[in-house]
Amino acid sequence: MKKFAMAAVAAAAMTVGVAHAYTAGTFSNGVVVPNVIHNGLADTTAVGLVNQSGATKAVFWTFFDQNSKHVTDGCFTMTDKDYQPFVWANESGVGLEGQRGYLVFSVGGATCADSAPGTGAIAAHAFQVTTASKDVAYTPVIDGPLTIAGGDLTTLGAASLTAVGGAAPVGDVLNMRYYLQDGAKTNIVVWSTGDQKGSHTVNIYDDKQGRKSVNFDLAKEELDWFDPSTISGRPASYVDGFIEWNTANAATTLAGSVFSYSVIDAPAFGAVQTVLGFHKAP
Repeated sequence: MKKFAMAAVAAAAMTVGVAHAYTAGTFSNGVVVPNVIHNGLADTTAVGLVNQSGATKAVFWTFFDQNSKHVTDGCFTMTDKDYQPFVWANESGVGLEGQRGYLVFSVGGATCADSAPGTGAIAAHAFQVTTASKDVAYTPVIDGPLTIAGGDLTTLGAASLTAVGGAAPVGDVLNMRYYLQDGAKTNIVVWSTGDQKGSHTVNIYDDKQGRKSVNFDLAKEELDWFDPSTISGRPASYVDGFIEWNTANAATTLAGSVFSYSVIDAPAFGAVQTVLGFHKAP
């Protein structure tokens, strides 16, 4: 009975998450997969893309590390109505096992020889495949339009992507879900286009509306993956609730767009659950 109840709670949380202002499932000039990692084909992020541009388009991809350093990139062409699978373990090249980062897919010209940012209509989905646990966990994809500074999609750097239409604007208040009860583990993903690294003052709430002000530390500049159970000052009884962060008060030079979701691994669920973070204007 408890397992059923917890699954129902998770489903309700995901339903609410889809209803707010993050944008997913639309077509634009590009997308961001904000959390990507592989440890071989048995544990890898897999992406699928669809082209509805009405023409053949070159799709340029770049993998950035958690500090938004350019690591590797590539390009493939998609005809109109084409579906393109993209399995990160196959595409990454050697030496990137266990390295977390994010992927940017952006439309260029008609061929990979034309690497200037172009117009088009692509969309994508993503998930994390873990064969050992027979689990396929949903990975959110952030829709564009992408705002890209510079004229060459093969040389994107840390400052190239300045905003993503499907994310929240910096200045919004993020609500990030955590669940630590009965052996559950939570990791919270925070991705942004600016420098988010630093110690941020937030409010943590439990499921009884209790509140305590604490700090949470983001160790990486543009993609962080942190465990809320390690937050100093969190009351031991706070095992089910959310963290509220007003990004307008960020301790660093956070700018542009920000996005968050939680990955909850609870024995009661029987599988890894992905819950989108909520956001609202302050």
